[in-house]
Amino acid sequence: MPLVIWPIRTIPMDLSPYAALGLTHLPPGTVDPEQLTAFSLARVVAVNRTNYLVHTGAAEITAELTGKMMAAAESPLDYPTAGDWVYLQLFDDDTFGVIHGIVTRKSLLKRKAAGKVADVQAIGANIDRAFVVQSLEGDFNIRRLERYAAAVYEAGIDLTVLLSKADLVEPAETEARLARLRELMPGLDAIPFSNATGQGIDAIEARLEPTRTYGLFGSSGVGKTTLLNRLLGEDTFATGDVRVSDKRGRHTTTRRHLTFLPNGALLLDTPGMRELGTIGMEAGIDDAFDEIASLAGQCKFSDCSHTSEVGCAVQAALAAGDIEPERYAHYIKLQKESAYNEMSYVEKRRKNKAFGKMAKEILKGKDKRKADS
Repeated sequence: MPLVIWPIRTIPMDLSPYAALGLTHLPPGTVDPEQLTAFSLARVVAVNRTNYLVHTGAAEITAELTGKMMAAAESPLDYPTAGDWVYLQLFDDDTFGVIHGIVTRKSLLKRKAAGKVADVQAIGANIDRAFVVQSLEGDFNIRRLERYAAAVYEAGIDLTVLLSKADLVEPAETEARLARLRELMPGLDAIPFSNATGQGIDAIEARLEPTRTYGLFGSSGVGKTTLLNRLLGEDTFATGDVRVSDKRGRHTTTRRHLTFLPNGALLLDTPGMRELGTIGMEAGIDDAFDEIASLAGQCKFSDCSHTSEVGCAVQAALAAGDIEPERYAHYIKLQKESAYNEMSYVEKRRKNKAFGKMAKEILKGKDKRKADS
């Protein structure tokens, strides 16, 4: 199957190549100057099955990992993901590269890998702001939004909620849902918009700053790809219909890819995610449920689970009606899910390390026996 090259906008000539790719927004000291004596920098645009599409600041090229990096990787997070900066060795007149390492990440959005296996999946790296899209027509789900918020806050990324298909619901309903979101998450940045009429598009574009990186997340069929095409000013990416039966969309974006917008902002488009499992996100969950987590310091016991302990401030607030039962139940569910998945993941890694060590010892023993024979 031939490699699909995603169209990337020409980098504005008035910006230096690395600045145009967002390098200046990494924390000072992130890039190792010693690595730059041997390697160039590049940013990962997309991840393919066996290689990577990277931008060097001058051109898009295909790159592969060194065998050393693959052998040393202990987790999926040790591999580059879309948005990563990498140390690159160039070959063939700068048309092919080999990745020798990953630059320390400013942020990493992750989730539990889909399915029953206890593993973690990187969604995108070095994102400054996440746009989480939900449809006002059929996809609006506060519990799902809380999951996204937990993942985004855990990564230390700013959050904007985009409510699509505003033209298909009454304005009063839109306002009611906005008020509801801001009641649960005070200060939440939320924008209703319509790809059909253009409502809210200006407000979205106003948040897109040149050279900063944004992520576009949400379920299939909520209008992410159509919005991306609007921001690009042309129908660059294919869109799909939404099924009438359940208002769910078909996947049109098949992989995460970084796209340059006309104003110089970078936007990471992602496929619709049917699952967003939490793993190691306790801090992000607390941030998403701030009114609950802020009571924890008032509990009688420092390790209070907020479920049945005597002197629990959260339980007291729940009994007094200061916390909504549904929101409290989801908070407890996410905390337990995150902790369980993290424990399972750590145990899986421990077993994998033990197995790897045993395999190496067996191979050493075979080599020794061959040498002695």
